Amino acid sequence: MAMTKGRGTLRDLQLALQLKIEELRQRDSLIDELELELDTKDDLIRQLQVELDRHRNASQHAVNAGETANTGAAVQTPALPDEPQRTKRQAISAEPTALDPSQLTDVTLTSYCKTKESSELIQRALMDNDFMKHLEHGQILTIMDCMRPTSLTKGCCVIQEGDDGSTVYVLEEGMVEVTKQSKTLCTIGPGKVFGELAILYNCTRTATVTALTDIKLWAIDRQGFQTIMMRTGFIKHSQYTDLLRSVPSFQSLPEDILSKLADVLEETHYSDSDYIIRQGASGDTFFIISEGQVKVSQQNSANDEQLTVKSLSKGDWFGEQALKGEDVRTASVTAVGDVTCLVIDRELFKQLIEGLDDVNNKQYDSNEVNAKLQMETDFFSSVSLSDFNIICTLGMGGFSRVELVQLKNDASRSFALKVLKKRHILDTSQQGHILSERRIMMEAHSPFIIRLYRTFRDSKYLYMLLEACLGGELWTLLRDRGSFDDGITRFYTGCVIEALAFLHSRGIIYRDLKPENIILDHRGYAKLVDFGFAKKVGLGKKTWTFCGTPEYVAPEIILNKGHDSSADCWSLGILVFELLSGRFGSTTELHTETHLSTCTLSENKFKG
Repeated sequence: MAMTKGRGTLRDLQLALQLKIEELRQRDSLIDELELELDTKDDLIRQLQVELDRHRNASQHAVNAGETANTGAAVQTPALPDEPQRTKRQAISAEPTALDPSQLTDVTLTSYCKTKESSELIQRALMDNDFMKHLEHGQILTIMDCMRPTSLTKGCCVIQEGDDGSTVYVLEEGMVEVTKQSKTLCTIGPGKVFGELAILYNCTRTATVTALTDIKLWAIDRQGFQTIMMRTGFIKHSQYTDLLRSVPSFQSLPEDILSKLADVLEETHYSDSDYIIRQGASGDTFFIISEGQVKVSQQNSANDEQLTVKSLSKGDWFGEQALKGEDVRTASVTAVGDVTCLVIDRELFKQLIEGLDDVNNKQYDSNEVNAKLQMETDFFSSVSLSDFNIICTLGMGGFSRVELVQLKNDASRSFALKVLKKRHILDTSQQGHILSERRIMMEAHSPFIIRLYRTFRDSKYLYMLLEACLGGELWTLLRDRGSFDDGITRFYTGCVIEALAFLHSRGIIYRDLKPENIILDHRGYAKLVDFGFAKKVGLGKKTWTFCGTPEYVAPEIILNKGHDSSADCWSLGILVFELLSGRFGSTTELHTETHLSTCTLSENKFKG
């Protein structure tokens, strides 16, 4: 009897447990549905915000026109209905590379057999493409060698609008049709490249490409392309650094300075019998021979005859005294056959060395500051989420929101609480960016960088307790004013430079500078926010991940040459231009592709 009762009790407990499990499953399902509904409403809020910004700008134009009319101005500026409205731009990113740069020389690239005709067609197609034609000849040859063949029959879809893309194609035989939202845009014939934006970052295809006939294609994916670019860039940089290290005058320089010097070396070519240096001429340039041979000669004062002193070949150098300030050349140097030299001038050399010394020696932390920071750390380590009251929502992002919160036991202390959805972070593979952002911001103790005091987490969200800056966004101010004068632009630029100097002195690159990521405190000073793309690479080191906002991305990032803090200097120049002119770019992929192509026309020589 007792055993029967025990069995009944066990069955009852099992049944109750099953009911509880089912109840929890239904609750989880309801939570998922509510979260999906919340995401939809977040998207609607962002769309309405864009519409609100558009109408605000339109009403501002109307007010300005009315003021002009009331003042009796003879000429009135008509409204520009087709003028694009300023909207917030989204940053883009490729997945972080899994390759260790130090192992790039050991990477084996897979090549595919091609006929001479196919090789020439692919090479011509790459050279005709706005983006590809700016690559080095050796890189184009390697890309061509690694492209794999593929064939599709008539009617097959090569690229589907809305899909994630990672492959670029060269069409060798047949015809394809490009359509967008079922409307035909164009047809493409043999010898053309398409889909090239996908090898830069994780973009969504904006058009559909369909085979009009049976077609033959050559293809390479993003990982293969980036491996080629990283490998060739890393090998060249290593060779340049080794050449510099062999020069006695440079052997005492730190590794980070040697790396910077390698970046700014100019490759110059000479033909047989060309004078590289003439005796008696003034000069300020230093040369390292990377290919070929040169003849060094001096003029005999007695009979004006040129006497050969010695020959120099690959790895040798000349003209080093010019870097120390000696202008007059004491010998002539002439090319013997074709010669390639790596060149740097005295002014650039001095600016680079002195600039790096200034940054590396600048001290930001004092004992007083460190003591204050330790007190802050002790205080915030003892607080929890339950110690705060939510006052209001300050803003909404792509997968986050920011709340204004207040300490329950001290209403005078307010903070910004950034709330991030774990599911969105996982879906977009941003775990690495989030961890890097937390690590960098916890160490960023600059008055021109927003402070991160503490982080929290629960089963659904991550929380970042931030300094509350209630002066608004620089982006909003720029949108309302249109542009800034010289004085205001200098002020905001000065704030940004201080923030970047702090980061760069610690080997950190920011990589997403734009007005959207600059906010103002209650006194009007500008601070950098959003460190999702920031990375600690170390002094003199490079990284290869493609990321940033298209209008601000530096050429070396686009060309996958490896980038460092110099990329932020390029973006700073773009920021100054936008603040002064008020001009901004569209966020459409068409504009992005045009920008990424035209941006490669210039090389970033500012290595501040």
